[in-house]
Amino acid sequence: MARQTIDEMSADELSSFAREIVVRKLSERAHSRSDLVQALIKKQVPAGVVEATLAKFEVAGLIDDEDFARSWVQARQRGKGLSSRALANELRTKGVDDDIAKEVLGELDPEAEVEAAHRLVRTRLRSMSRFDDATKTRRLTGMLARKGYPSQLAFAVVREELGADAEPLDSM
Repeated sequence: MARQTIDEMSADELSSFAREIVVRKLSERAHSRSDLVQALIKKQVPAGVVEATLAKFEVAGLIDDEDFARSWVQARQRGKGLSSRALANELRTKGVDDDIAKEVLGELDPEAEVEAAHRLVRTRLRSMSRFDDATKTRRLTGMLARKGYPSQLAFAVVREELGADAEPLDSM
């Protein structure tokens, strides 16, 4: 039996097709509304069916950009050590509204961000014993910059950690 094309589907079949796509995506992990719109458009689902389908999922509470943003931020900060600036960029690419992103990012503890930077530097320092301090500083601040940390904070954290790293050698 040949598979039907989108053009050959009835309204009910289109609706069912769209629902299946959304259920599959949401069973993998949480998605923003924008992610789901893009997935449906990629499968050539008509705009009216996209909106109707997503509206039903929103009413049911299965699509919530604020919850998505909150869980995304927590996971990415904890797992990747990303700064709030990098997280804001990621949320923007995920299609999360700027107001929602600001609200969720405003809930982050600034001290947790600084501690994440320290954790990243300590982890990376373990494999850098063969380098001089200038090379360590350059590489570590570059790593923090790629993760969205401001340069002033990056240099302060690296300086602190290099000082902590050097103390055991000084006490010998």
